[in-house]
Amino acid sequence: MADQGFFERVYDVVRQIPAGRVASYGQVARMLGEPRKARFVGFAMHASPGMAGGVPCHRVVFADGRLAPGFAFGGPGEQRRMLEAEGVGFLPDGRVDLERYGWEV
Repeated sequence: MADQGFFERVYDVVRQIPAGRVASYGQVARMLGEPRKARFVGFAMHASPGMAGGVPCHRVVFADGRLAPGFAFGGPGEQRRMLEAEGVGFLPDGRVDLERYGWEV
C-alpha cells in the first residue's frame, strides 16, 4: 500500500482542482509522476479528511466520468449533489461531462 507521504502528495494535487471541475484518479496519479497508481489515489481519497481537511475529494471521478459507488462521505448520491452544487453537468447516463468539466492543467 502507498505510504502516508504519497497520500499527502495526492491531497496537495486534489486541493488544486477548482470548483466546477473534476479530475480522474489516473490524472491525479500522472500529475504525481506515478501513472500506475490510480488505485492508490482512490485509497487516498477514501482515507482523506474530506472538505474538513480542505481536500475536495468529490472532484475526483473515474476516467469515463463515473462517480464513486457509495461515495464515502455521505453515501450514494452525495458526490453528485456536491458536484451539481458547484455547477458540474452530467450526461444523460449519469457520468460527468468530462469534455466540458474536466480539469485541464
